[in-house]
Amino acid sequence: MATRAARSSTTRLLYTFCTTAINPAHQTPNGALLSGSCHVRYFSAGSAAAARIREEKDAWWKDSVRKLRNIGISAHIDSGKTTLTERVLFYTGRIHEIHEVRGKDGVGAKMDSMDLEREKGITIQSAATYCTWKDYQVNIIDTPGHVDFTIEVERALRVLDGAILVLCSVGGVQSQSITVDRQMRRYEVPRVAFINKLDRMGADPWKVLNQARSKLRHHSAAVQMPIGLEDDFKGLIDIVNMKAYYFHGSSGETVVAEDLPSALEAQALEKRHELIEVVSEVDDKLAELFLSDEPISAADLEEAIRRATVARKFVPVFMGSAFKNKGVQPLLDGVLSYLPCPTEVSNYALDQSKNEEKVLLSGSPAGPLVALAFKLEEGRFGQLTYLRIYEGVIKKGDFIVNINTGKKIKVPRLVRMHSNEMEDIQQAHAGQIVAVFGVDCASGDTFTDGSVRYTMTSMSVPEPVMSLAISAVSKDSGGNFSKALNRFQKEDPTFRVGLDSESGQTIISGMGELHLDIYVERMRREYKVDATVGKPRVNFRETITQRAEFDYLHKKQSGGQGQYGRVIGYVEPLPPGSGTKFEFENMLVGQAIPSNFVPAIEKGFKEAANSGSLIGHPVENIRIVLNDGAAHAVDSSELAFKLAAIYAFRQCYTVAKPVVLEPVMKVELKFPTEFQGTVTGDINKRKGMIVGIDQEGDDCVITAHVPLNNMFGYSTSLRSMTQGKGEFTMEYVEHAQVSQDLQTQLVNTYKATKSTD
Repeated sequence: MATRAARSSTTRLLYTFCTTAINPAHQTPNGALLSGSCHVRYFSAGSAAAARIREEKDAWWKDSVRKLRNIGISAHIDSGKTTLTERVLFYTGRIHEIHEVRGKDGVGAKMDSMDLEREKGITIQSAATYCTWKDYQVNIIDTPGHVDFTIEVERALRVLDGAILVLCSVGGVQSQSITVDRQMRRYEVPRVAFINKLDRMGADPWKVLNQARSKLRHHSAAVQMPIGLEDDFKGLIDIVNMKAYYFHGSSGETVVAEDLPSALEAQALEKRHELIEVVSEVDDKLAELFLSDEPISAADLEEAIRRATVARKFVPVFMGSAFKNKGVQPLLDGVLSYLPCPTEVSNYALDQSKNEEKVLLSGSPAGPLVALAFKLEEGRFGQLTYLRIYEGVIKKGDFIVNINTGKKIKVPRLVRMHSNEMEDIQQAHAGQIVAVFGVDCASGDTFTDGSVRYTMTSMSVPEPVMSLAISAVSKDSGGNFSKALNRFQKEDPTFRVGLDSESGQTIISGMGELHLDIYVERMRREYKVDATVGKPRVNFRETITQRAEFDYLHKKQSGGQGQYGRVIGYVEPLPPGSGTKFEFENMLVGQAIPSNFVPAIEKGFKEAANSGSLIGHPVENIRIVLNDGAAHAVDSSELAFKLAAIYAFRQCYTVAKPVVLEPVMKVELKFPTEFQGTVTGDINKRKGMIVGIDQEGDDCVITAHVPLNNMFGYSTSLRSMTQGKGEFTMEYVEHAQVSQDLQTQLVNTYKATKSTD
């Protein structure tokens, strides 16, 4: 007894010592320990107690992170992403009434907070929110479906641990579904699929599942099957647990579980067998049970699906109708059951102090702070920066370091976002998505607490394909005009602003007509600046088709020190499919040109390639090789060699048979079959090449490659050709050579504008 009492008093003493020795800032609001070390100098009984305290500390954050999900909802236009998010927020109690995307009540969906989004019925900016479901915290980012806003999807997927890919049960796998899926693969995001709109005419979830397998190469199987379809859609069968779910109440808020309808029992068993078969192909544990003919319980199957989904070897397919309030709650259960928590995903940083060595982040709040700024927004109170915390803890009032700029910044305000509403918080830990105010940074910057020099890998930003000349109508609004352009450029990496050196016009570039239209409209609404927009300008490129030699001597004597530089070599086209667009190779032997002048020569060639002599657009896919030259002991300088390179490039450029390249778009059209002749005739007139024709019910789906230059105003002509029933999406494919007659026309126009200038 005496020994036990002595031991317990030692433990108590030790605990008191530990909790007082640790800085109170290292404790969470509930008293659990976060970080810091207590120096314990006691015998074995004391060290056991210290280990227990450490376990308690770890248990706090492990449980908190285990019950956290960061998910995105992505899909093709009009598949029901925002409607689905609205239902999720309603069932989790974040909002108290449902509003539709194009609702007649004029309120609009919660996540479409911008007036423009509510008017047009589309999502323009990704919006973040959080909700609680069955004691789990779920951070959700609702992303746009339109290809023009692809950067919003790109940056959301960069920071998320899991995603829901929404597919329309009528439209199936559409062009943007393929793009979104490609982005999910790029960032290695595990996903579940949700086949929506089962209440619509022509709904066929099994056709969509087969399309996902063939078009998206998904290793997938259904975990649910519908009870009835179209107008008869009544509920769902959970294939894993073999239960039927019905959704009662005015908004489907009451989920009733019942036994399977006898008529569907055989089909459900068949689908369960298929599910087990598909999962056992990628999960060894389930394969053992399956091959030994042992009964497979719901728990065994659920664990196997989770392992395969987290490992990105399997995509479970859910079903329902968000608009008709059916199937959303089981989908939420599926997110908790099958998508990973932050610690189950491997996130890597690059250690700048060790030559960008890859470091695996632990994902624990106990480590040093590492956070990525993935989205910027100009709010009412200044710049709002969205952060994904990968490791450590961030607190209001803390000093954090921007590794990209080296600046030390204080965190003045920390918030959690709910669409455009904010909730102030004191601190946030690894795995969470929060926003900070008053922190000046760029999209893609990494923040740490200063103890490490880690940066997160950046996201892939597509090149803009279209430009417009823009100017403010009134001269008084010049300040607001430039303020708006600076803000939009900072928020959106695919939106670029430049100055045309010849005409002096401001040029905005983006991902398509809608993208630029939205920014012009936002400028009018948010900054009260009316802008006039010039004719859209296509981002042509130039390239060469054959090798050409150059030997140029730049010599200038004008009293005092002259200029002397001679460069000899050749230019040649890069092989197709090469990753770079410009290559410079120094193959000088000996000291014909001193090595300190070589960077100036490279700079000169790069500058010359910025503007080709055909139509003044940048020259791409060229390799320049420098193999000889000459220098003067007194007159050679960096400037002389830079000018020699510029003139040498111009001298050999015409000999290399230059051609003009234009952006070609992949256009996917969907319209009633009766208009097929007219639409295909129009595509041929626009010099398009049809690469695929499909039939979807009464609709015809055409995929074509069409030059962007011939696609301006296409939405209007498609509507008039199809009585308003046709729709299309387009995305950039490649730059391809223009026809000879168009090249002659472009060159003549360029020469005419130059001569008038």
